[in-house]
Amino acid sequence: MALFKINGSAVRKLAAKDLDLEKHLQALFEGNLDELLNISFLAHEYSTSSGGRIDTLGIDKNGSPCIIEYKRGQDDNVINQGLSYLLWLLDHKADFEKLVAESSHLQLEEVIAEQDLRNGDAVPVMKKRAPSIDWDSPRVICIAESYNKFDLDTVDILPIKVELFRYRIYDDNILYLEPESHKKVRVSTSSIVRKEKTVKDKETQLQKSYSVDDHLVGVNRDTVTLFQALREQILSLDEEIREEPMKFYIAYKLATNFLDIELHKNDMKLFLNIKTGQLDDPYGLARDMETPKHIGHHGNGDYEIKLERAEDLDKAFALVKQSYDLNK
Repeated sequence: MALFKINGSAVRKLAAKDLDLEKHLQALFEGNLDELLNISFLAHEYSTSSGGRIDTLGIDKNGSPCIIEYKRGQDDNVINQGLSYLLWLLDHKADFEKLVAESSHLQLEEVIAEQDLRNGDAVPVMKKRAPSIDWDSPRVICIAESYNKFDLDTVDILPIKVELFRYRIYDDNILYLEPESHKKVRVSTSSIVRKEKTVKDKETQLQKSYSVDDHLVGVNRDTVTLFQALREQILSLDEEIREEPMKFYIAYKLATNFLDIELHKNDMKLFLNIKTGQLDDPYGLARDMETPKHIGHHGNGDYEIKLERAEDLDKAFALVKQSYDLNK
């Protein structure tokens, strides 16, 4: 993608350039993983008992384990490596859970009620806990300057999802990052692999799929109608927006999530991927989840909007649009 820098009325095309050392790519991502991909960093070159090393290991805001591999040359087979590491990780869940528990920067503060032994009253107590891990939705992410036809064909035919991201470095130290935007074609492997039951069992073990309909179960009609109206506005912003139902919420994303929606029986919660202090909220709709105390929640970002009335829809969408503009 060609990028141009505007200086007054003049336009200058920025030249793409290579990182001087291969390891700089990995260091750049690991040092800024939350900003680039909304993923918390856990480990660098994590050793597996199978003899390989996972380039970068992390966990996202949904609690999904994240394996990140970097393709530095055309011959690197990072997709197969990532899948191999995923199989290893699912057989060594205790190792990952220990790593998360020992990572103090991931600890969430929450208020719980404990009984006062002196008078039997329940008093609020602030305690820390490790985030819960969603083993139903592990992620394999590949980062590369480009992908060849064989890479894309491999990802298309796989029965599980592998996320491909393209990056480019330009003059003036500009990093461009985008998800690979090719059409996904799911091909049944049952006619290729005769042991159909084994294939399905393995697919279920690796990743569980969710749908929007799953999130609408038990939600009342008014809230469903309100959600559908908001959903239409969101998807009309940009044809590149991807809607990804997760275990706890429905994500709307470009390179990273800009909005997560939790649906409840009588309302829905919108989580905006905006850092505390950066949201312009003239309506006072949003709740700051970061200040004064970090409050654990499943969605990305520091702001929560509780939406339950149709008359607040346009106001809420204006705040969603801010998150979209900041994350596109």
